[in-house]
Amino acid sequence: MNYELPFRVAIPARYASTRLPGKPLRLIAGRTLLERVYMCALASGALEVVIATDDARVVEVAESFGAAVCMTSSDHLSGTDRISELTMLYGWPDEAIVVNLQVDELQMSPVLIRRAAVVLEEHTSAGIVTFCTRVRRLAELFDPNVVKVTMDYEGFALYFSRAPIPWHRTAFSKSAFSELESVYSGAVAEELLKDTVWFRHIGLYAYRTKILQDFTRLEPAPIERAEFLEQLRAIWHGIRIYVSEVTEAPPPGIDTESDLTRAIAEIEDKSPILELHN
Repeated sequence: MNYELPFRVAIPARYASTRLPGKPLRLIAGRTLLERVYMCALASGALEVVIATDDARVVEVAESFGAAVCMTSSDHLSGTDRISELTMLYGWPDEAIVVNLQVDELQMSPVLIRRAAVVLEEHTSAGIVTFCTRVRRLAELFDPNVVKVTMDYEGFALYFSRAPIPWHRTAFSKSAFSELESVYSGAVAEELLKDTVWFRHIGLYAYRTKILQDFTRLEPAPIERAEFLEQLRAIWHGIRIYVSEVTEAPPPGIDTESDLTRAIAEIEDKSPILELHN
């Protein structure tokens, strides 16, 4: 791993989360979610870590623990848009590598954050780098909140979907879609997962500044609107996304009150060191 590679981490921190209001400032074992994620980013060895927000309360808290923080527009529809504005306000060079670390990724491995930058540096034809891990349970495969990805032989994304991709024509034709999870359980499910490999997307991204800024100027794609998956805009417009596999996924992010309760219970556990594949 190239520990000399300079890269930056941007943390979009929107206060007005619909499912978990005030999410960045929610407390976990005495510290805000924002501070814990910021510390994780610092541990990655990034050249610079900056929080991008649209709320003065987030600015105040970020500054209280010594973070660099940038006030951005409240009109942004996504964290990617917010980070793009940050890169312009900070004047980051076109070729600077930027890792997008979501504020709800409490237990993201610093190793994986750095790896995103390294993999982007290694794959010069990629506009974006992200990660995936193998689906281990059919419940994940049929869960629309778990985003799936399929890649070509070189590891570049062909498509992201909330539906199971690829669709197993022989196995899945045996039952109605809504009944598949109950039909394929136990030993049958294990055998099916051995027969076909499915991948779950991990929402960590690395881009170069220019690609990031270009991406946010593109028109949303029809497939993006249908799936509510922003990364499909890149594929639609011909930006190549390299997907690197990890053998163990980070714990789920913090989106709801129940997620917050789970995280509080687990916070003393250290995130595993991920075994990585190019």
